[in-house]
Formats: sequence, structure tokens, C-alpha cells
Amino acid sequence: MYPIWEVPYLSAGIILAMIATFHMLPSHLAISAMWFNIYVETKAYKENRPELLEFIKKYSLLLLIFSYVLGSLSGIGIWYAATVANPRGISGLIHNFAWGWATEWVFFIIEVTGIFIYYYTLGKVDKKTHLKIGWIVAIGGWATMVVIVGILAFMVSPGKWIVTGNFFDGFFNQTYWPQLLMRTALMFSIGAAYAIAVASRVKSGDVKRFVVKAASVWGIAGLIIGSAVFFCYLKTLPETSRGLIDILATPGLKRGIFFSLSLLILYFIYANIKPLSIRLIPAIVAIAVLFVGIWSTERIREMIRKPYIIPGYMYSNQIIGKDIPAKGVSAETKIINEKGILKVSPFVPEGLRDINETNLLQTGKMIALRECLSCHVLNEKGLRPMPQMVKRLGIKEVEAAEGFIDALSGYPYMPPFVGTTAEKKALATYLVSLNK
Repeated sequence: MYPIWEVPYLSAGIILAMIATFHMLPSHLAISAMWFNIYVETKAYKENRPELLEFIKKYSLLLLIFSYVLGSLSGIGIWYAATVANPRGISGLIHNFAWGWATEWVFFIIEVTGIFIYYYTLGKVDKKTHLKIGWIVAIGGWATMVVIVGILAFMVSPGKWIVTGNFFDGFFNQTYWPQLLMRTALMFSIGAAYAIAVASRVKSGDVKRFVVKAASVWGIAGLIIGSAVFFCYLKTLPETSRGLIDILATPGLKRGIFFSLSLLILYFIYANIKPLSIRLIPAIVAIAVLFVGIWSTERIREMIRKPYIIPGYMYSNQIIGKDIPAKGVSAETKIINEKGILKVSPFVPEGLRDINETNLLQTGKMIALRECLSCHVLNEKGLRPMPQMVKRLGIKEVEAAEGFIDALSGYPYMPPFVGTTAEKKALATYLVSLNK
């Protein structure tokens, strides 16, 4: 067990989600933009249109600043936030996919160094050499996605890994291929939106027309293919995950996906019809719409994992709930039920390890922090606030609170309570206090 990172109102999970959602924009742009660059640069050489290189220069500079500076910083932010918000979860992923992470970092180094070489050698080396550099960066970038998607898919559906503990059984699970294809298609829409934004500032009308029309086609194709694959992806999800979409996905999140998709398709169609009318502000608004769609989909992806961090293995409160004999891992629920969560957790004040009538509220709060904080805040307002939940359920007596705690094992999206009878009473006492 690790220390608790409590973020009032927002929760540690939301902080991590905000960083990760922002990271999606520059990371996917970094991959898709280079493919578009290669397309435009090839056109420039074959059709003898050196003016197109003006766009290449501007677009590549955007990649350097936004994708590889801000994107890299947000990537570090994800690692930091994940480490303090969910240390056991990230530790499990690191230990199980150590070689996967190492491979991804190799491709990332190729990608980062390659984009610098690509940008600063434009017009300074021969055409074939420069295109080869572009291909190396494009393939290296996509290779990072190939690896990362395997780990992301594992966090939703570990597949046969639960039984075998095998690296490839967890990596190539049933959701891997549709998610890889979906993200690959949608990344071109992200790259297209940014390409149009950059083209809006290009002075040459011919260049602007060519780039906007080409990018809009890429954007429409990416959205249509990505959306179609999305429905295939839903069918590959475990049955429990599909059920949680109906239970947990709010109408707002569903509308966010629908409206962002619809508005972006209309935007790309308009851009294709009237490329010269595109201005920077509407282009930035389109990117903001993209962010809304990404936020909604990523929030739903996190929801369908409940009550686990890694389905069938580790609960969202970082308690290992299932045996994985192939990995030499044993469930912790039995020993916690025997000794108590306060006894087995090292980061508990000594005065709160033993429960008595004078410290019921303090120990109850400590148990809530350990077992409930991953999904709920303890404040009156914020992400799934516990006081509002208790009031909504009308829990006013300790016995009623204990009954609610016992019923948690029947909720498909909440981890079961683990601990001693005394700890259950302490938690119940704390819950009742929230309704006063």
C-alpha cells in the first residue's frame, strides 16, 4: 500500500484524466501529421510545386512546439499523476509489460529525434533523403501507438492473461485490433483539423486551397472509418463493460460524442467546399470540439473498467481481488478481512490502527480514504461526492449504512468492502455523519 493522494472536489482520477485527454491531442497529432506531411511533400516534388513546402515548414514547426514539447511534458505529467494517484496499478502495468514499455520508448526516441532532423533538414538535403526521414518518423510514431494500444486494451479486457499470465495473451486481447484501427483512423481526423488550422495562416491561396481540401478529405474519411470501427469495438468489449455503458455513461457524455462527431463532419465538408473561407478562429473551435469528443470517449473508457483498474485482477482502490497463479499473485481480500485494512496499510497514523468508541469517525474516514477515494470525493461537491450519495440514499442510521456496505458486492461498478466487522461499523458511522 502507498500513501493516499487526496484531491478535494476533483479527485486524483480526474486530474489524471484531464492530463491524459490533453495528451491525446498532441500525441495523436504527432503520429498523423507526419503521414500528411509525406503526402504533401510527395505532391510538391512530383508536381513541381515548391510552394507547398511553405506549409510543410509551418506544420512541422507546430509538431515541434505542440506535439513534441507540450506533448512530451503532458506525457511526463501522466506518469507522475498515475504514480501518485494509482501507484499499484501503474506498477502492475510496468512489471507485466516491461519489454513493451521499453520498445515503445525506443520508437519514441526515434520519433523525437527524427522530427528535429526532418524540420531542420527541409531544403538542405536531397528530396529522396528528406522523404526517407519523414517515413522513418511516421512509422516510428505509429509504432508507439501499436505498443501503447496493447496496454490500454489490456486495462479494459486482459483476456487470457488472467489464466496464463502471458505477455502476448494480455497484449493481443479481444479489443486490441479494433481499438488500434479506430485510433489510427481517428488520429487522421486530428491531424486534418490541425492541418486546416495551419493552412488558414498560409498566404498563398493555391497552397491553402490544396491543403484544406486534402486535409478535409482525410478528416472525413478518418471520422467515418473510426466511427464504424467504434461500433465493432463495442461488440468486442466484455459483457460487463457493455452493461456499464448503459449504467454509468451519462447522457452528457453520449451527447458529447455525437455532437462532436456531427459538427466535425460538417466542418470538414464545409472546408472542402469553401477552402479559402477558412479562418483561424473557427479552426481553433473545431480543435476544441475535438477535445470534447476525446474527453467523452476517454471518460467512458475509464468507466467501463469499474470496479477494477485491471479487470479480474486489481480493484479501483488498488486492492488485489483475484488470484493470478501464473504470476505468483494472491488475492488480498482474505487477509484484509482477517486483519483489517487499517492493520495492513502502512500509511495509517498509529492512533487509528485500533478502533474504539472514541475514534470511530476518524478511523471510518481513514477507511473511506483507502477504499472509496478512487471514485468518490469526501467533499459536499465534486466528483461523485459521498455526502450527496448518502443523503440521496437516505442513510441516517448506522445499521442502514452497514446494510449498504454489505450490498456493495452486488453493484457491478463498485468494489466490495474488505475489512473487519469493526471497520465496517467505523465506516458506517462515518457515512452517517455525512448526512448530518
